[in-house]
Amino acid sequence: MRTSWDHAHTDFSTPPTDRPVPAGLADADWHHRIDPAPNGHLLRPDGNAMLRTLASGGPVHLLHLTRSLDAIRDSGRLLASTGCLVGAVYASPLTPLPGGALLPHNLGAHLLDNTRDLDSRRGSTPLVIEITPDRPAPPVGLDYLRLGAVHLRAYTSHRHTLTEAEDDHVTRSVTDRVHAAAPLLDLLLRTATGHPSLERLLLDALADTVPVMPYLGYLYFETVAEYLMLHSTSRTSRELAARGEMNNHLYKKLAFTAVDGTGTLFDVGRFRPDHDRLLELVASVEPGLADGAGEFVRDRLAYRFAVTALAPATDTMTFTFRSADTDVLARQAPHLLGQLLFRDVRLLDRYPQLFHLFERAKAGEAWAYWNERGIATPFNGTCGPKGEIGINPAHPTAAVTVWKAEMCSRGLVHPIEQVAALPAPRLAPWVFAPLRDRTEEDRWNNRTVAPA
Repeated sequence: MRTSWDHAHTDFSTPPTDRPVPAGLADADWHHRIDPAPNGHLLRPDGNAMLRTLASGGPVHLLHLTRSLDAIRDSGRLLASTGCLVGAVYASPLTPLPGGALLPHNLGAHLLDNTRDLDSRRGSTPLVIEITPDRPAPPVGLDYLRLGAVHLRAYTSHRHTLTEAEDDHVTRSVTDRVHAAAPLLDLLLRTATGHPSLERLLLDALADTVPVMPYLGYLYFETVAEYLMLHSTSRTSRELAARGEMNNHLYKKLAFTAVDGTGTLFDVGRFRPDHDRLLELVASVEPGLADGAGEFVRDRLAYRFAVTALAPATDTMTFTFRSADTDVLARQAPHLLGQLLFRDVRLLDRYPQLFHLFERAKAGEAWAYWNERGIATPFNGTCGPKGEIGINPAHPTAAVTVWKAEMCSRGLVHPIEQVAALPAPRLAPWVFAPLRDRTEEDRWNNRTVAPA
């Protein structure tokens, strides 16, 4: 269990700690390509304000938005959410200012400024949460693209709760997806081993394959988001970098432009621009970045697919996804198998009843891992420490205080009333289950894949 959670966390110390990667990769160390980027220094504790705060061991101030303030007051509990942080109370950093006001991180500012436009945030109340850990936290972020082995273990442990027909349906669906996507998946592996592939060929094939395998949409989106945040030289990005923050506005604009319905459900499993559309999207976010986008995304995505799909013992140069069954995938590509099982089981009609069974097991493992490592405030490190930070609701010794807050005309957050509530190691209901099921099932039923 510890190995899979180590694999899922990214070390942002200096120098970074390397993890085992599959054999045959042409470029097994990407640090030399991303560190020199204009904002590469934001990946290090000495350049990133959030990492500096965590490493200090002092109080951490966080912004949390809720539409359930009355329930929080009545129960005295802040519930954890599933998603990119598995089982944490989702928040973003705040910087204390003289006089008691707090400056939101640009991610929090974006959410506060768009609460009227986002269905998931409309009518929400800001809370200020102060956490004082008992010791400094290591600069280690959770990468949800590396959770495949965790998902696989949860499915294996709880598949007995499925009927034989449900289990057969899920496993057949996964193998069907792999076989349909195999030309593109093998092309990604060939690219990762240094065999050149045309940007247009790979990205067009990727766009065609995402409806079959929505996990690739997440991988695609996070890679483009990383490119934008690392390479942006706009005035806003420079100002935020001076504050030690990655510019979250870039990928938010990308998502809202590229994926319909993002204001209702942030589902980047539907992110699937072809080559030309990708360059248009990048240019619409920041015109000067379009020229290098295709090459970076091709190379970086191929590398990330290999290291987030395959077991370290798998030889990238010889493995193929053609005709691979679940037994082969479990040995050679367990991380990809887990991601696909995780997503396919959610399409079952009974999954709303099974949700807590599957998700609580993973959340419990995450809480145990974070406690073992002294992590009170885990953060999303998928494409850098960009400002998505959570609260470990099972941390045994961190002191927590919660206030209801309001935002003033200058965009600052002010605590106005203390709330008698604490984070609790319990999961909130899966609010978007019916909508997510429908959109993913529609993508699979309406799939078309062009040969790579």
